Amino acid sequence: MVTIEPLSYQYSSRSAPVLDGISLTVADGALFGLLGPNGAGKTTLLSMLTGLLPCQPGTIFVDGQDVAMPGARIAAGLALVPQDYAFYLPLTVGENLRFFAGVQGISKAKIAERVDHCARLTGIQDRLQERAGRLSGGLKRRLNLAIGLLTEPRLLLLDEPTVGIDPHSRHFILETIRDLNQQGTTVIYTSHYMEEVEELCDRVAIMDHGRLLREGPLPELLSAGEGSLENLFLNLTHRQLRD
Repeated sequence: MVTIEPLSYQYSSRSAPVLDGISLTVADGALFGLLGPNGAGKTTLLSMLTGLLPCQPGTIFVDGQDVAMPGARIAAGLALVPQDYAFYLPLTVGENLRFFAGVQGISKAKIAERVDHCARLTGIQDRLQERAGRLSGGLKRRLNLAIGLLTEPRLLLLDEPTVGIDPHSRHFILETIRDLNQQGTTVIYTSHYMEEVEELCDRVAIMDHGRLLREGPLPELLSAGEGSLENLFLNLTHRQLRD
């Protein structure tokens, strides 16, 4: 589903690249964990995948589409659920969903169906008349996810989708992500919660300072003698800091 050729990126305000020769593949139907400390380059990589930052032609392909080309991301069926709340707090839940459905090009005849489906999928169907700003943190995360699902994406990018929420909401969101993946959606999942990644993902990549440190099937990584994904993560990134 995703092929990234050696990819680098540097912000003009920084002396070192935030991405430094990243090469990566994500299989169709995978639930792929992307891990790294703050500043490792994860969000920059997701931003380049979604077009929020530019990339050079021939470096990122999604479902065979070169994402540097106009319209490629739409054709590839890609959606991002960002870490920040990506909706309007003064609007109701339903108004937000209808607005973003229209912005993303869903036909007027299909908007009501998609809004209803995504609201039910994320458990916010009873909150459609409530202002988004009055929702709890967990329900705001569910609304963020619902907006990302409106276009029926085949590749879903999730940037810390459970940060700062209660255990019940976290469990609900994780179960929803697992169900989406089982129905065929390819997922790239970033999180600082190692137990979530161990629970969900079948393959994991660990990056730091813009470089890929380790990547492979989760059982293979865990069998390398580190004992847990958290131990592996800490050992790799601590070693990177010493280097």
